[in-house]
Amino acid sequence: MGLLLEQISLLVALAICVVRGDDGFLTEPPDYIKECRIADKDFVNCSTHSIQQLFDKLNDGIPGLTSIKSFDPFYLNRIRITQGNSNAINLKVELANVKIIGFGHTHVLESQVFKKDYSWKTTFTLPVMKLQGEYSLFGRILLIPLNGKGQVFLDAENMTVTMHTKTRLYSKGGFTFYNVTSLHVDFKMDGLKSYFSNLFNGNKQLEDSTNKFFNDNWRMLADALYTVITQTIEDILLDVLKKIFHFIPANYFVSDIPTPEQLYGRAKPKPK
Repeated sequence: MGLLLEQISLLVALAICVVRGDDGFLTEPPDYIKECRIADKDFVNCSTHSIQQLFDKLNDGIPGLTSIKSFDPFYLNRIRITQGNSNAINLKVELANVKIIGFGHTHVLESQVFKKDYSWKTTFTLPVMKLQGEYSLFGRILLIPLNGKGQVFLDAENMTVTMHTKTRLYSKGGFTFYNVTSLHVDFKMDGLKSYFSNLFNGNKQLEDSTNKFFNDNWRMLADALYTVITQTIEDILLDVLKKIFHFIPANYFVSDIPTPEQLYGRAKPKPK
């Protein structure tokens, strides 16, 4: 009877994992991550190398991590943005069925981890980031009135991205894990090519002249779409990093990472 109950409990646990899409977690250090000690002087160099190895492995797929279907290309269902930071720019943008190409060529310049709260600052480059999908756009850029729905293509060249990530440590199975709670990115780029179809509901001449204007004045367009681009990058990385760091213990990245109790102190008992 006891054995039968144990088998039923195991089946229930497996069913819960399937329903939740839970990949479990690694219990042995993988060969594609270099363990680093935050107490060492060379920690930043070591961590930079380790995170680069992680991005490289994402291209092939991390064994056992089935919740990330594809990293490059990456797919987003929908992005909604309202941006009105000046009299010259006032936009409502919605993107759907978005495909992003380029994260497979991520080059990590520096990976910092802060001992105070184990938040991160990561700087990396994307030689190319291409976005394509369906768009709807209403508003203005430099007094150009825009109201259209169609296909959008963006091709950013030599992006340098700085990512600020907040985490909360938690324990699972005798390991310490990162819970990635939020992230924010800033970026700069060396060029932006773009094309918006059907910008003016079929007026091809006006559409072509506006697309040419956008490409001739790409810095202005990059400023206008800054929130769209940052949110796209943030949505991708937050989704990917949450899944990775629920699957791979933080101990395998920072071998001398504290437990949550050591970092935050023990939780006070609830008042009766």
